[in-house]
Amino acid sequence: MGVRLPGLDEKEVVLDLPNSYFARGYKNQLSCKTGCFLREAPVTFPCPELKPPCIFSKVGPALIEAVLETKKIPLLFGSINGLNFFARSIILSVTGYTGKVRHLATIRDVASEAGVSVATVSRVLNGKGYVNENTRKAVEAAIRKLAYKPNEVARSLYHHQSKLIGLVIPDITNPFFPEIARGVEDFFQEEGYHVMIGNSDESREKEVNYIEAFSQHNVMGIISTSSDDISQWAGLDIPVVLLDRIQDDFPSVCADQEAGGKLAAQILLERGSRNITLMRGPHHLRTAQERFLAALTELGRSSARFQVLNTAFSYHHALETAKQLFDFYPDTDGIIAANDMVAAAVLREALARGKKIPDELQIIGFDDIPISQLVYPALSTIHQPSYEMGMEAAKLLLDCMHQQTNLKKKIKLPIAFKDRETTRKAGG
Repeated sequence: MGVRLPGLDEKEVVLDLPNSYFARGYKNQLSCKTGCFLREAPVTFPCPELKPPCIFSKVGPALIEAVLETKKIPLLFGSINGLNFFARSIILSVTGYTGKVRHLATIRDVASEAGVSVATVSRVLNGKGYVNENTRKAVEAAIRKLAYKPNEVARSLYHHQSKLIGLVIPDITNPFFPEIARGVEDFFQEEGYHVMIGNSDESREKEVNYIEAFSQHNVMGIISTSSDDISQWAGLDIPVVLLDRIQDDFPSVCADQEAGGKLAAQILLERGSRNITLMRGPHHLRTAQERFLAALTELGRSSARFQVLNTAFSYHHALETAKQLFDFYPDTDGIIAANDMVAAAVLREALARGKKIPDELQIIGFDDIPISQLVYPALSTIHQPSYEMGMEAAKLLLDCMHQQTNLKKKIKLPIAFKDRETTRKAGG
């Protein structure tokens, strides 16, 4: 049962009071779920760590009393009738609050206000079954008057459906993936859905755990930008769309990786690089290998000298790889990085070693994350339309949920070269 205290610094503090809390005789305890702090001890107020909005799982009477004495804020009970008499008496006696206590409306309250049955209200809410027009208007008026909000969790459990979408990303610290996630979320928000995001850290075990959690929450579909291992998706009875990943058995959305790899190689060759290091991304990712092989093929057709260096996508791994690159190949004059995080690490190391960019060394990244414009010199890179990729994946998943599209459909978006300061000017 939730007690809402609006008005604290014009924000809202939500105190979560389970019915059994007082009956079990807990001492004054506080456990903050939002990370401000976590402790179980008698609470004093004002507390310097209390920064609304906070959500508390355990709150003793002292905190309620202190908050109310400080701000004189009215209580808004989730359902005062849902509290047993003992708990309700303690709350009101401890706080000393004598004002009006409002409760959040239930479907039974709506039915009572409209003079109809709960089943009739349910039919109006779900848009299913016949309801007389006058009755429908009466129910809708009662909903507005009582500011009733349906319990979406209960509805999803009953119908084995929800308005939830699952999204798995491999590395939330890589700025490429939050842009993708934003595209997914923006689209589904307009459609009335909510997106649950899981960060797998490139771990298959964590990805499987998120899939199980999504299934328990009755998500209506899943978008994955994580591993290329599809075994965990095969047994699901909900649609799955792969994003920035490619598999023949699932619908997918990605940028044109082959075109991106080929273009990066062509630009370095055209602008004078003759000793090129090609940085190869993770072997298990098909998208990384597609652009690597395309660049490799293009370099192989030229007279330029080139070498290959393996790397991970993360910045921390890239820092070590960048040092190895200049230790092994100090005379390299052109680098095609696996992504922008790797390119930024290479740029940092090159500058630390006194390399003149782009006169002595040209660098091309891949992705065009926001930081590529903030580093100095600004990073030339292959642009992937990450936000648009997220939007397209969301549209494709919605079509799959409504069974309006081929479940193996593949969408490939175009790439573009962003000519900045780590490459020489064309014709120069």
